[in-house]
Amino acid sequence: MRRTFWFAASLLACASQVGGVEFEKPVRLTAGGNPIRVESPGYAAPCWADVDGDGVKDLLVGQFRQGKIHYFKNLGGGKLASGEWLKAEGATAEVPGVW
Repeated sequence: MRRTFWFAASLLACASQVGGVEFEKPVRLTAGGNPIRVESPGYAAPCWADVDGDGVKDLLVGQFRQGKIHYFKNLGGGKLASGEWLKAEGATAEVPGVW
């Protein structure tokens, strides 16, 4: 009983802190001067990671369809290079899934 009380109290404390969070206004990202688009059906999973080891995080956008990942090299100054499919051993990489 005591453990349940402390768990519930912890959840309430966390929930009260989350209430004041605000996000910045959305911005349309461009790569190579064009808006970044995702494949249909549109389920995308963006992530920032230093893919090429240059110390700057690049944009990776995972696509639901066929498990492909679009790679946009970060050129600095808020600019991204035109995207290309992430490759592994010379072929377009695919993340296996249940689709």
